[in-house]
Amino acid sequence: MKLKYFIPKTLGAWIAFLIGAIYFVVPLIGTFEFSLRMRRGEYSFDAYRVVLTDPNFQATFGYSIMLAIMTIIFGVLLVVPTAYWVRLRMPYLRPVIEFITLMPLVIPAIVIVFGYLRIYNSSSWLPFTGSTRATDILLMFGYVTLALPYMYRSIDTAMRTIDVRTLTEAAESLGAGWPTILFKVIFPNVLSGVMSGAFITFAIVIGEFTLASLLNRPAFGPYLQLVGANRAYEPSALAIIAFGITWLSMIMLQLVTRFSKFKTAGN
Repeated sequence: MKLKYFIPKTLGAWIAFLIGAIYFVVPLIGTFEFSLRMRRGEYSFDAYRVVLTDPNFQATFGYSIMLAIMTIIFGVLLVVPTAYWVRLRMPYLRPVIEFITLMPLVIPAIVIVFGYLRIYNSSSWLPFTGSTRATDILLMFGYVTLALPYMYRSIDTAMRTIDVRTLTEAAESLGAGWPTILFKVIFPNVLSGVMSGAFITFAIVIGEFTLASLLNRPAFGPYLQLVGANRAYEPSALAIIAFGITWLSMIMLQLVTRFSKFKTAGN
């Protein structure tokens, strides 16, 4: 009787999995196959060669990587102390902080960037758009905002697995100050959450278009759109490259998560 009910459930799950796999994999295969048709009559990687040797690709991709690193660093320095302090001293503010960190999921990126342009234009009291470096900083702040829901929840989830109060009291009893407690006690214990948030943030920054385009910065997202509007085979190659970068970030995220669970189980 159990086997009779078990087989249909398993079969249904496999059918759902195959439908989902076909839905995602078939367009990807088609895009990859089209990207190999740049040389007439045969398959080649000419489109990838053209893209990877394009100076604009190298410049925009390098720019986005630099901004991704800056965004991750600033996001970690913002979120880790906030999550730690809320959990230790101000748990009553937890609903407020969670609501604030969810706002970027509700407010579209185009609304955020128009707000930036309205407040920080060259005629305002804080003209972030008046220079290239200041605009880069403003763009980084925008990326931090977009990644905030994921970064905060990754770190907060990791912080739930440790006894913050006990670790803090133990460190204080040994004479440690707040910077020491934060960076030498708390930070190593939430490293898995930090890495998870970092990989998601990297994927967001690499593919983001709206903020970089409206702030007129040479990021990878606007370059993808520009190539897609003016060429035939190179956009498909870029789509596969961008997809590979995103999936590499997700794979690294899964590896970090599994390693963290294995380490916790081992302890």
